[in-house]
Amino acid sequence: MQFVRYTTGAVPRWGVRDDGDTYALGDRSPGAPTLDAFCNESYLGAVRDALGQGALPRVDDDAGVLAPVPTPGKIVCVGLNYRDHAEEQDEEIPERPLLFSKAATCVTNPGDPIVHPPGEQVDYEVELAVVVGRQARNVDAADAREYVAGYTVLNDVSGRDAQNADGQFFRGKSYDTFAPMGPTLAAGDIDPNGLDIACRVNGEARQSSNTEQFVFDVDELVEYISASMTLRPGDVISTGTPGGVGIFREPPELLEPGDTVAAEVEGIGTLENPVVE
Repeated sequence: MQFVRYTTGAVPRWGVRDDGDTYALGDRSPGAPTLDAFCNESYLGAVRDALGQGALPRVDDDAGVLAPVPTPGKIVCVGLNYRDHAEEQDEEIPERPLLFSKAATCVTNPGDPIVHPPGEQVDYEVELAVVVGRQARNVDAADAREYVAGYTVLNDVSGRDAQNADGQFFRGKSYDTFAPMGPTLAAGDIDPNGLDIACRVNGEARQSSNTEQFVFDVDELVEYISASMTLRPGDVISTGTPGGVGIFREPPELLEPGDTVAAEVEGIGTLENPVVE
């Protein structure tokens, strides 16, 4: 089930997408959701029933789609978590998840521009992102899905010059607008460990893989991360990118102003953003 955070020019609201249309939640039963509600099968069932009964008002097509989590408490990213991405860098498969962070202030909406910093090498990285719905600490992998509100697409846009100059990732990953997120939050019956994932620049395929290529799957990541830190509702885990990123292509194919990036994950949708100066 795909949920959409949207605006018609007033207060942001939640809707549910069905057959390409979006229907408003909140004015009528089953009510406006919280992230915890997306973890609750009874709430999801109530939404299905309301859709089936035609009880939800349709949202105008011109409504603006927003990032499902505009201000995450934290964004925990995972490096080298696809076997094909490790191979393209001639890196060994990691024995444990490699974690780093992006600043929460770099989140931007579907359709909004990625701002290209002057003189920076800007790269794309399509990723499946996990949105935490319930507070989680020391969670077993077998129970991980109980704490997940749903899944969305995150483009882990990266400034390669800053990464190389600093010898670590934080600044290069955290320029404003460097975490486009959306277009939907997929909750309920979705297997995050078997989804097609792809990225296109100006319509040209750059990345194409499947989350079956994960070194550490979603359940293992929730267990590993929650053993070290408390995960809270609205935190985001970005699960890594597959092979084909621009900096490792021969020759490198990096983003430039005027480009359009489309990041897509099966069952969630396509996140598209233009690149501007």
